Amino acid sequence: MTRRTLILVEGTRSNGLLYVKAAQCLGLHPITLSADPTQHDYLAAEGLEAIRVDTDNLDALIRECSRLRTSYTIAGITTADELAYATVGKLCRFFSLPGPNPSSIERCCDKFIQRELLKQAGVKMPAYCVTENASDVERAAADLGLPVVLKPAAGVGSIGVRLCRNADELAEHTAYLLGGKHKWRSSPRVLVEEFIQGSQYSVDTMGDEIIAVGAANFAPPPHFVVRESIFPAAVSDRQYHQLADASLSCLRALGLTWGPANIEFRWTKHGPMLIEVNPRLPGWTTPRQVQLAYGIDLVSEHIKLVIGDDWDLRRKHSQNAIARFLVPDVDGTLDWIHGDSVAATVPGVAEVKLYVKPRTPIVRKGDYRDMIGHVIACSPTLAETDATLRRAIDLIDWSITPFSSEPAQSAVWASSGGA
Repeated sequence: MTRRTLILVEGTRSNGLLYVKAAQCLGLHPITLSADPTQHDYLAAEGLEAIRVDTDNLDALIRECSRLRTSYTIAGITTADELAYATVGKLCRFFSLPGPNPSSIERCCDKFIQRELLKQAGVKMPAYCVTENASDVERAAADLGLPVVLKPAAGVGSIGVRLCRNADELAEHTAYLLGGKHKWRSSPRVLVEEFIQGSQYSVDTMGDEIIAVGAANFAPPPHFVVRESIFPAAVSDRQYHQLADASLSCLRALGLTWGPANIEFRWTKHGPMLIEVNPRLPGWTTPRQVQLAYGIDLVSEHIKLVIGDDWDLRRKHSQNAIARFLVPDVDGTLDWIHGDSVAATVPGVAEVKLYVKPRTPIVRKGDYRDMIGHVIACSPTLAETDATLRRAIDLIDWSITPFSSEPAQSAVWASSGGA
């Protein structure tokens, strides 16, 4: 009998290793196909099998998977990378394997098309306009009224997303997006959106089932860098049902009734206002928090769906899981960072991870790449979990020497608590 393998197309810093470990626990041999396997550190560190192939080339992927089928039984094909998810859907269809509808994924990943489809379905969302040049951006902002949010029509991880509160910020970010500094994977198009204020919530789904509702807090504007993630969100039954109903409406309108999705809302006086639908499993700490809060392993259950096994999304228990992210407030060279091992011993702390090492250049970009680590705590109550996090984070310190063209101006910045 040939060995059963799970093909993973590319990976991510947050979820890539989780998929590999979950596949192994399910008795599968994971093989990662990547344009550059060295970019995924965990592959070499864990001695995992990886094959270099152009993952933007569907024919090349089909040839490689066909070659692997001569030695393995391909149980399933999936990815933790949103940018590769539509391609995975096409691979699954070619090899007659369970997978997402690639057309639905492609429509959803284009934020303008996503908005148009949701608008037709009556989903409440910010007013918006798609633009291709600076004049159109300025005109759209004038029509919507400042402040507005500028974002690439296609992108992930809040890269290139900024709140523009006045004409100067609008002109500056427009120049950044359209002036050659932003890296576009497709034709440059900028979405100009009405800025919606209110508490941020996310709804995680699998198929047409609601799994969890979480909350998030952000660093100060103009960027949208998450500082804190909370599961479950402290919402009333009425709010929960409104968020759930709105989420299911989004999934139906976008044709996302297979596989995982992550849907973001702001709560307003009119109820939930959609911010974005992400047609994939959420990254960073969410899978770990959902497992701690409810006993549901999102990654394992997704893989079971991918390989055609029975899945189980039933909640096993109810806890409060909070993650706080470590985000520096200055650019420079990281001199040292310590206290993580001591923080991990605080009762109630479930996980402490640092993403950087000393001598790493810190260059803040205003998106998820600004995070340098996280701490997760879990307990039966929100207050106890919050207190545990505070104790743990107070133990973590770091020092950054700011970049300077003149050595005499260089100084050391240190943080107690980091976040």
